[in-house]
Amino acid sequence: MNENKLQAIATTGRKWNRPSEKLAREMAAKLGIPYAERGREAIPDLCQSYDARFALVAKKGLLTLVTPEAELFFHPNMAHLRLKNLRFGDGDRMAEAMDLQPGMDVLDCTLGFGADAIVASSVVGEGGSVTGLESQALIEAVVGYGLANYTNDTDTVIAAMRRVKTHCIDAYEYLKAQPDNSVDVIYFDPMFRHPFAESKNIAPLRPVANKNPLALETIAEARRVARHRIVLKESSKSREFARLGFTERAGGRYSKVQYGVMRLR
Repeated sequence: MNENKLQAIATTGRKWNRPSEKLAREMAAKLGIPYAERGREAIPDLCQSYDARFALVAKKGLLTLVTPEAELFFHPNMAHLRLKNLRFGDGDRMAEAMDLQPGMDVLDCTLGFGADAIVASSVVGEGGSVTGLESQALIEAVVGYGLANYTNDTDTVIAAMRRVKTHCIDAYEYLKAQPDNSVDVIYFDPMFRHPFAESKNIAPLRPVANKNPLALETIAEARRVARHRIVLKESSKSREFARLGFTERAGGRYSKVQYGVMRLR
């Protein structure tokens, strides 16, 4: 959190309105960052005035994180397409790797854009639960608020979003505080050690994402907490599977992405 205090401001879009200012001020207070009056200033100039690298912008009822490289905003687009595939019986590689069933409790340790959490929430349904962890406060602010407030989608997708509960915390710290065998599935989708050059869809995440590799201690805690499976998403040629003890792989044979699976009990 201290890093974000030095690097970010909260403000509104150019078209000021009272709800946007209220949201921006609330987020500034929550994150411990300055609220900056937008006026007519461009975001880069406003950031420079506050010696900040990032701007959390409240507009149109949601939050956008503006970085020097790109903008991060919440949209369930990829989750929507994946849920459509599930409805038509085409399956979902992640859900299959997790062996998700209605009523399961899922812990997503790397929330990111939230698409995986939304898909998991839809599959486990009202009888299950999905908790999303995000160690980076600015990302959790944008995605957590979006999950709780985004409305421009089907009732099914919106219901799945609303059931996802988010926390801004490091996965290891969270896992240490959980009881043994307290969730069914634990999922990790860390930033790939060697990202694909064409992966433009995650470009907005890179400037603020946690780039640290998963620690063996985190996996050890996950093994204690999970009842059914631990799943790791990585590039198919990654050495992280072997380093972290994932001997089983799931996913398309020719896919650039695969899922490491630990079956537990």
